Amino acid sequence: MSPTKKLTVLLVEDEPADAHLVRLAFKEGQVAADLHHVSDGVEAFAFLRREGIYADRPKPDMILLDLNMPRMDGRQFLQKIKLDVALHSLPVVVLTTSDAERDMLDSYDQFAAGYIVKPVDVEDFIKTVRGIGDYWVNVVRLPDHP
Repeated sequence: MSPTKKLTVLLVEDEPADAHLVRLAFKEGQVAADLHHVSDGVEAFAFLRREGIYADRPKPDMILLDLNMPRMDGRQFLQKIKLDVALHSLPVVVLTTSDAERDMLDSYDQFAAGYIVKPVDVEDFIKTVRGIGDYWVNVVRLPDHP
């Protein structure tokens, strides 16, 4: 990924307040990112496969994933995406309220690129998300994709 290119991020999050805070953190942190939001794993797969209303959406460079969601939760999503040949190489960072050791271990077993527990404090939440954005934009090298 070139240094001038914006990072395309798919946020998979069912809580509107948390989605708003992620957007705010990216904006305040001046993270060069194009953030797209869906509410669960089912919608995420529709987005990734460019189905229906998501037909014109770009392929994300990375995914921020909540674990606890309706329909298809983050655990199911991780299992399914890592079995999909066309999608398995996308980095997925878990951003969740769960600090359960089992959830963390299971996420890494399913090849999550990171596991971050959402801070309760709003300022800490924004600082954490800003750090995620900075890391994926300025530190990590990601491949270009069509």
